[in-house]
Amino acid sequence: MSQSVPSFEELLDSAQHSAFHLEMRDTYSVDEERDHVAAWRRGGRADDADSAQWRPWVDLVRRTVGRGVLMRRARVVSEPVTEYIRYEHAGTSVNIRAGEQVRWLPRHKASDIALPGNDFWLIDDRIVRFNIFTGDGAAVDPQASEEPTVIKLCASAFEEVWARAVPHGEYEIV
Repeated sequence: MSQSVPSFEELLDSAQHSAFHLEMRDTYSVDEERDHVAAWRRGGRADDADSAQWRPWVDLVRRTVGRGVLMRRARVVSEPVTEYIRYEHAGTSVNIRAGEQVRWLPRHKASDIALPGNDFWLIDDRIVRFNIFTGDGAAVDPQASEEPTVIKLCASAFEEVWARAVPHGEYEIV
């Protein structure tokens, strides 16, 4: 693993062809989302692309796909899904409107896929950024790698998940 871990903005700004994201947790407890999840629980919207929460991400994605970069996100989820996954699903239309493609794979359909131990972003098959979380879902220091075997594992895992996954518009929350 390399010592220097690029930020999301640096990674996506450096992408020339592709930016793939694989998410495999059923719950996240990221500090900057707490208030938004709580508001959603109270009946608020998770899909307001103009909100302060979403605006920086939407701008970054639009800038990235505007250069011709293919952005795909796949989520492996347990069913029935957790409350957090319901929140993510409710907000995914923002990702799609910004330019990402998103698919969902029920975990029971991933049993025979060799998956890395952590969520990751794979940029142009040249660098992978692993998002590391505690057991409770809090983000901790990420890791990055440019090792060919690590990149090959992540690329293979992502493509297999993507091939089996259901496009967002067709995925029904269970």
